[in-house]
Amino acid sequence: MGDKNCPSYLYLKGKTFYFNRHVPLDLKGHYKTRRIRLCLKTASPFEAAKAARSIAQRLDDYWMALRLSSMDIPALHLLRQKPLEPSNAPTLSEALSTYLRLKGNNKSDTFFRGARRNIQAVIDVLDDRPIDQYLSSDAAAFRDYSLDRGLTVASVKRNFTTIRSIINLTISEQGLDCKNPFSKVFFPDLDDVNQRKPFPTDLLKLLQSKCRAENDSKRWLIALISDTGMRLAEAVGLAVDDIKLDKEIPYVDIKPHPWRSLKTKGSQRKIPLVGEALWAARQIKASNKTKFAFPDYTNAQLCNANSASAALNRWVQTNISKDYVIHSLRHSMRDRLREVQCPAEIIDQIGGWSSRSIGESYGEGYKLDIINSWLQYIHK
Repeated sequence: MGDKNCPSYLYLKGKTFYFNRHVPLDLKGHYKTRRIRLCLKTASPFEAAKAARSIAQRLDDYWMALRLSSMDIPALHLLRQKPLEPSNAPTLSEALSTYLRLKGNNKSDTFFRGARRNIQAVIDVLDDRPIDQYLSSDAAAFRDYSLDRGLTVASVKRNFTTIRSIINLTISEQGLDCKNPFSKVFFPDLDDVNQRKPFPTDLLKLLQSKCRAENDSKRWLIALISDTGMRLAEAVGLAVDDIKLDKEIPYVDIKPHPWRSLKTKGSQRKIPLVGEALWAARQIKASNKTKFAFPDYTNAQLCNANSASAALNRWVQTNISKDYVIHSLRHSMRDRLREVQCPAEIIDQIGGWSSRSIGESYGEGYKLDIINSWLQYIHK
């Protein structure tokens, strides 16, 4: 009956071509039969093939219409219950511009990068809307998106802090009568923070001995942090003149620079140089030909602590242990001072940690000789 040379959906009966096609299973309820057979009333293969293609296309279009008629409206769950009212409020990107203009004076490039990155993430997920057209449900959706990307709860909270500040400033500056939808977002207690462990004594000594052996600028940076407890960015952004070796008590003067700001007001401090930190400071002073202590990572415009962190952590985890990073040295310093029963106020002053009470913030803090005595004590 059929002819193998005939196109699909055709068969030859006698000298006449017929169209033949199965009804799709999902549409069989619409038909009285399982097949559609139609006489094409032609003996010409060319005319039959042309007719078959036309019928098949019309059936495909009709079947698609049948399928769509039985479907729910696509993306119905994304529709608002009522359309948003027109708004004259600044958009989120405009709020960012206001924030950077008003708050960016004397801030580091890290400040600008962080603010732009956080706002761009919101725009990518929720679009760039007037700030009074974001809802608390939008903020919750952004929280869920951030957590699904693998960020820890602590990281998402930090990002939300920046986003809230940017919106709050514009609300205040423009006198807008609206709430900040990012202000009261709930964060689950996921316990997903990887605690950085302090270096045990044996690994700390191994680390410092390897720094002496390699004796280059990256190792001087590690050694300097290891016996001062400085933050990495504080050390990377030092000027050579911040290192005071010609004083009765050698020390490093941590203060803001155009290329590197400080985390808090309490971060500005003087730390006596003892142990491996004193050795590293002497090496830096003796060898450096620029005004920057670590010119590989710092110039007049930028202090690239992230680049330093990646390089130093790679070296530590290859040569010492995969369980520790450079920031672990700050934890180690705090533990070492605790072990010799150093007062908490002095520990906070050495590390540049915020004081825990209002009373502790009064006065100028402990003198250099007292801090030096405690740092010398941990080396006995």
